[in-house]
Amino acid sequence: MTGNRIGLIIGLGNPGDRYQTTRHNIGFMVLDKIAVDHDIPVNKMKFNADYGKGEIDGIDVILVKPMTFMNKSGISVARFANFFKVSNKDMLVIHDDIDLEFGRIKIKEKGGDGGHKGVKSILDALGSDEFCRLRLGVGRSAHQIDVSDHVLGIFNPEERKLMDRFIEHAGNAVVTILCQGTKEGMNRFNNRKIDISS
Repeated sequence: MTGNRIGLIIGLGNPGDRYQTTRHNIGFMVLDKIAVDHDIPVNKMKFNADYGKGEIDGIDVILVKPMTFMNKSGISVARFANFFKVSNKDMLVIHDDIDLEFGRIKIKEKGGDGGHKGVKSILDALGSDEFCRLRLGVGRSAHQIDVSDHVLGIFNPEERKLMDRFIEHAGNAVVTILCQGTKEGMNRFNNRKIDISS
């Protein structure tokens, strides 16, 4: 993200109370935290998404939560990008990632979907992979073969104890990306796990 144009920040998840606290909705959780921290109400509806406009450290941003269910997220994202004339490179997508251990994050500037249906939907809708991703580690289950059961399940008790720190850590990464660029974000946050010593 360049920091000199409107930034489109998208948190991925599924709508409804049933999914609110599931691993797949950590993108929503981080976006909600950013909204509260920077006083940006995400209370408007457009293109089948909840959104809000505001500023983070003087930079104009639009926070977006697609309400289409995960595998159709790209429909809303593409329409927002087109309507607000935001380039792909000024877009940040926040999503869960089972290939990262819980508590780790990884910033990527572009690439494939990694098996994530929400990211795949965005890739298909934009026709481009050149958007930044903030991947949030939710790990894999040693007991469940079905990936869907894992990501649509809730965090375990040990993970829940660390959720506030994990979400705050991810929120700090978003602000760093927005204000200082993806390279600085990568240097500071990639693969650094949240402190679990306290």
